Amino acid sequence: MSDKCYTMSDMGTDRITIRVPQALGERLRHRSRIQGKTESELVRKALESYLTPARGGRAAYDLAAEAGLIGAIPGGRRAPRDLSTNPRHMEGFGRSAASRGRAPETA
Repeated sequence: MSDKCYTMSDMGTDRITIRVPQALGERLRHRSRIQGKTESELVRKALESYLTPARGGRAAYDLAAEAGLIGAIPGGRRAPRDLSTNPRHMEGFGRSAASRGRAPETA
């Protein structure tokens, strides 16, 4: 057996301690188990996301896919392919409220 001892250092990182409400801690532990990542990894990713300035934003499709909304119509119902193909949904599109015969909405 070797008599050499090596110590791994994480001197390239800062360590912080935070307190979170119990419910938030439970959600973090649950997500950690589901994703197979450490709580630290999830917190680092969340901080990076929160503190990184947005550069042009992300496409709505990408955000919806990430949120699990793509293909999310329950019960196997079939959604219309494109609402713009139904003339009823396009009624009055591009016209002012006055030209459609309605009073303009007030705030």
